[in-house]
Amino acid sequence: MSTMESIIHIHYLSSTLLIILVFLSPVMATSIGVNYGQIADNLPPPEKVVPLVKSMGATRVKLYDADPHVLKAFANSGVEFIVSLGNEYLSDMKDPAKAQAWVKTNVQAYLPATKITCIAVGNEVLTSNDTSLSGNLMPAMENVYAALVNCNLDKQVSVTTAHSVAILGTSYPPSAGAFRKDPVTCVTQVLDFHCKTGSPFLINAYPYFAYQADPKQVPLDFVLFQPNQGIIDPVTNLHYDNMLYAQIDAVHSALASIGYKNMCVQISETGWPSKGDANELGATMDNARKYNCNLIKLVSQKKGTPLRPNSNLNVYVFALFNENLKPGPTSERNYGLFKPDGTPSYPLGFSGITNTVSANSSSGSSSRSGSGGSSTPTSWSPQDGSSSSGYMSITSDSGRVLFCWKSLILRLHIVCCLMSLLFSQL
Repeated sequence: MSTMESIIHIHYLSSTLLIILVFLSPVMATSIGVNYGQIADNLPPPEKVVPLVKSMGATRVKLYDADPHVLKAFANSGVEFIVSLGNEYLSDMKDPAKAQAWVKTNVQAYLPATKITCIAVGNEVLTSNDTSLSGNLMPAMENVYAALVNCNLDKQVSVTTAHSVAILGTSYPPSAGAFRKDPVTCVTQVLDFHCKTGSPFLINAYPYFAYQADPKQVPLDFVLFQPNQGIIDPVTNLHYDNMLYAQIDAVHSALASIGYKNMCVQISETGWPSKGDANELGATMDNARKYNCNLIKLVSQKKGTPLRPNSNLNVYVFALFNENLKPGPTSERNYGLFKPDGTPSYPLGFSGITNTVSANSSSGSSSRSGSGGSSTPTSWSPQDGSSSSGYMSITSDSGRVLFCWKSLILRLHIVCCLMSLLFSQL
């Protein structure tokens, strides 16, 4: 064989091997984040929640505290966590020593086994109309971050805070997005902190509330990601066929208007209730199914919003479970994708986990930081008898995303053909 023939032969072999590697690469399941609230007395113990989270393909979980039972249960699971400091603890975090102690106890103690990647300091503080609370926010965030630096954890754990979309004074059209005037000084301080530390800007966005407030003016299909005419932004000429994207881009516009055009935005909460009071129009099982299934399908496409088409959405669905002790209207207790026994609240496209014992053997967890009830053993297994591998199928009214064994078999068949062709050339 001549030198040139050898070069061509080697190039052919390397190209074939590259093709084989591409075909052997796994079909990735859709990744989604989920909020894990625990204001309930009938939830399963955290160790039984691990297979449930994996059964829906979720790789990210947001807690409203730093519950040690949950963090221990998810050790070595690969699931990434946002842990939270409740608003009631912000005044304590003004003391650097207390912030340092909190980080050591609630974050450092669980790393690296549990993948804690972010701390959310406070929730919707700047729309609470509590000036003392908002005054504590930045000192708390700065001290928690300083504590991470002292523990050499600042490169792997970020610090942020979540805001309600009500922090916007103007949200329509999306290009006119602007922050309310009263919190804008505090917002700017938070944004400067994000720029300095590289942390994301979190928004809790609920199109459900917009529909409930004005159902005559807000088309239901527009908020449920159903086929509709959508709207055209008269300034940018961009087309929006769902309200969530319009809300996200209104946030982007608001950020750009005060000089933070390139800020990373993540959706820390969004969801739809499956049940509500008589005056809570739209809170139905069918609407919740459409919203969440279509949302997950949309996120799986890894496409951004019209204004940020190349930015993958980072979305945390609210919430994992219905929480029977939450105060307020009926809807507040019915945002869960799953019932406390592990079965889906409505058809989701993945089976969930079946709890074969009565609900009174659950963990009895509460929402308080560091709380946790007894862990009565239960026997749970996937409904279809398969292992909880994290693969799922997601159904919606407009399409389907699924892990398909036929696809894998086809890939293996092609690989065998390529291997046969490869060896015939040797």
